Amino acid sequence: MPIPLLGLLLVMPALVIVLILFIVPLVSSITGAFAVDGLFGFANFQKAFELYSSDIVFTIVIVSLSAVLIGLLSVAIGGYLTLGSNPRAVAILRWLYRWPLFVPFIVVGQILRTFLAKNGLMNSLLMQADILTPMQTTSFLDWRGIVIAFVWKQTPFVTLLLAGAMASLDRSMIESARNLGASRLRILIEIILPQVLPTLLVGLILSFVTMMSVLSVPLMINAQSPTMITASMAFRINAYGDYGVANALGVISLLTTSLVGWVYLRQTMREHR
Repeated sequence: MPIPLLGLLLVMPALVIVLILFIVPLVSSITGAFAVDGLFGFANFQKAFELYSSDIVFTIVIVSLSAVLIGLLSVAIGGYLTLGSNPRAVAILRWLYRWPLFVPFIVVGQILRTFLAKNGLMNSLLMQADILTPMQTTSFLDWRGIVIAFVWKQTPFVTLLLAGAMASLDRSMIESARNLGASRLRILIEIILPQVLPTLLVGLILSFVTMMSVLSVPLMINAQSPTMITASMAFRINAYGDYGVANALGVISLLTTSLVGWVYLRQTMREHR
């Protein structure tokens, strides 16, 4: 048997799975977004923008803000794991920060719904500490709760990638900078961060795509309008059976994530050149 044909037969099962489970549903969703009464048109997109333009903007702002906060916290945690001078604190932080990795998003939504409610655990602790009175408590079950959920869940993932990249760096540059009197913050920003920036970018892009696809968190934390695109898609299907508008919202979400992916691919190609 020719070697090229043998190689094709070996990868055929994987190609069939990708085709059936990914390519076919993707093409069906995209074509369904343009299908209007059996014809090709943009009526679904027009209706989606008329009804859910605020949800689209809300989603992009929330996910972008969460990505920025995730990046800042990941750099801070990874920097301390690399440059920290207290071995016990480094060990405790390394043990603690990974916990949210193993918590599903639906459990995150339930935990934070209990924690951030007006009568939740956070406000109860603040009242017991005499920091707030019952009249001063407020609920965080809005856009702030979604941001907290995303940051709490995705920061360990990006930190894990970033800490590994930082640990693989040549320590001689870091020690040389220390010997010359550079502070840990300056070493982190000027020496370590530029070298691990591609890894940070990969982690943030993967987190961006993940956050764009989460349904449970906005449904459980932010029930009012505006909400995220995923919740709008679920409502459109469950309440009206309108798959056309839901598919149009899905295509808008796909274009948003594709734009972020294009930025990453452009950066990667530039580095290879």
